[in-house]
Amino acid sequence: MPSDASVVVCAFTLERWDDLVAALSSVRAQEPPGRELILVIDYNATLLARARADLSGVTIVENSGPRGLSGARNSGVAIASGSVVAFLDDDAVAQPGWLAGLCRPFEDPAVLGTGGRADAAWDTARPSWFPAEFDWVVGCSYRGLPQVVATVRNPLGCSMAIRRSVFARVGGFRPEVGRLGTRPAGCEETELCIRAAQAEPGGRFVYVPTAAVRHRVPAARARWAYFRSRCLAEGRSKAIVATLAGSRSGLSSERAYMLRILPRGVAAGLVGPLRGDRWGPVRAAVIVLGLATTTLGYVMGWLALRFERTARLDQGAVAPIPLPDRSA
Repeated sequence: MPSDASVVVCAFTLERWDDLVAALSSVRAQEPPGRELILVIDYNATLLARARADLSGVTIVENSGPRGLSGARNSGVAIASGSVVAFLDDDAVAQPGWLAGLCRPFEDPAVLGTGGRADAAWDTARPSWFPAEFDWVVGCSYRGLPQVVATVRNPLGCSMAIRRSVFARVGGFRPEVGRLGTRPAGCEETELCIRAAQAEPGGRFVYVPTAAVRHRVPAARARWAYFRSRCLAEGRSKAIVATLAGSRSGLSSERAYMLRILPRGVAAGLVGPLRGDRWGPVRAAVIVLGLATTTLGYVMGWLALRFERTARLDQGAVAPIPLPDRSA
């Protein structure tokens, strides 16, 4: 199956050039290798020119859709020829066995997509105040995810694989959600996976913790200002997803996370000093503040949608992505 997988990496800035080269190299080093490696450049002519001049062994294309990560991923899917399309962030490095691990569950025809573990690779020391329950803030696997192969609502976007046929049936990633440049937004993979599962009764997504990547966390993301802004943006994104998919599906995982995982984290933090962990109460407070900030972002997003203070959200059907003929 890995030999029939297309890997798509999207890039938008020259500032991550070294990260991008490392990401592409990690994909080429996978055994067995994938069918093809596709790099999509998101509206950056300088980066596009350098990529075409300096990179080999990769198909390089421009984002032909709306600016942003969703449009770039859709542009990659549109030319992918593998039966599975895997996605890796341009600042993540796939570990040995990553692609094979993501592809293995597709032996079950009910599996629509898979996701792997993303370990934080901090440029600086991990902040003592940063709770593991909020590692999603820096795009990484967080405390509360399964420790074994398990069905999940959606994978993490930095390391995932989706059947090519899903895009032909339900369309691609919606541009209304997802990252645009450095804007700390997300949830485009959440909305797509919910839409796919609703269209494919019995279909499911699988989390594979052994399919690992190391996701770089620059120093700027180790600060409280980024933590706060990312929580606000996540809340706004969740409001869009809940509007599109319905709150029951759009917030199902978040309810379990809020009711089970976060209270355990707060409790563990409060008793931290008894175990010699003086930062425990601080992390407990950050969990509470993080939840409150994310909730505030959700309310702000919900109100903006209701009162049309943001662009009108198109709730129509997403057009299927025309896919190339594999027999060519």
